[in-house]
Amino acid sequence: MRKEVLKKGLFIIIAIVCLLPFVEPPIALLAGFFFSFFIGTPFKKETSKATKILLQASVVGLGFGMNIYEAAEVGKDGLIFTVSTIVLTLAFGMLLGKLFKTAQKTSVLISSGTAICGGSAIAAMTPIVDANEEETSVSLGIIFVLNSIALLIFPVIGHLLNLTQEQFGVWSAIAIHDTSSVVGAAQKYGDEALRIATTIKLERALWIIPLSLIATLFYKRNGKKFYIPYFIFLYVVAMVINTFVPQVQTISPTIVMIAKRGLTLTLFLIGAGLTKEALKVIGFKPLLQGIILWIFISVISLIGILNISSI
Repeated sequence: MRKEVLKKGLFIIIAIVCLLPFVEPPIALLAGFFFSFFIGTPFKKETSKATKILLQASVVGLGFGMNIYEAAEVGKDGLIFTVSTIVLTLAFGMLLGKLFKTAQKTSVLISSGTAICGGSAIAAMTPIVDANEEETSVSLGIIFVLNSIALLIFPVIGHLLNLTQEQFGVWSAIAIHDTSSVVGAAQKYGDEALRIATTIKLERALWIIPLSLIATLFYKRNGKKFYIPYFIFLYVVAMVINTFVPQVQTISPTIVMIAKRGLTLTLFLIGAGLTKEALKVIGFKPLLQGIILWIFISVISLIGILNISSI
């Protein structure tokens, strides 16, 4: 009993420390990993719920640092690039699934998660394709592991290639799965990269809706619900308020600062949610499919960004 109390106390202390300005997103993620693997997460159910709520609230908070006109320009410039990479990733993912003989439902989930927005896309597609718990866990585990790696290595690669803030923002939004890791990597790279990455990633996430509708028709599972990321619309509302309400603009920097700290805490919670049991479930072929697909979209999008002056 005393050991459990100490474990909970230590977890809470580290979580609080992650809110401090000097703790960077990758450090928070690694802290969560180490805690989960060597000590064990004491709040498994609570952590899962808190992660989702905190991520969405933090992203909405970032909206108060955006101008609606600038965001619309970024979204317009990246629209064709976004659509083409989504279609390309889905097609190549399904082809890899056939080549590796990955279970069809698992292949669909991995491809959807890589093409659009990681766990959110998988959550939307799971009831539509009627995937079981193991298929969902495998897909989420693969996306989660690759997300975590991307958060750590993308800023390093970006600096090695001397990517501009704009280039890195677009690249991270296209090639990193989950919104949390996109924002974490871009936040590490710079404020301009963060602004661009957040806008394009949330625009990309809206493609969950048409993908889910098409999949529903394909699988003929009428009545199945799918997940719509409603918090994206709140992000847009925050941008509108920040653009047109001068009084809010005076406190916007404080809101954005709180949102950034919230995202850092979110990454600690995400790291703490990766357990040894979750890793054991992942099979070799699905993992290989996920890795190849992720490298494919990362390289293709990077080549496109480096060869197009204005996306």
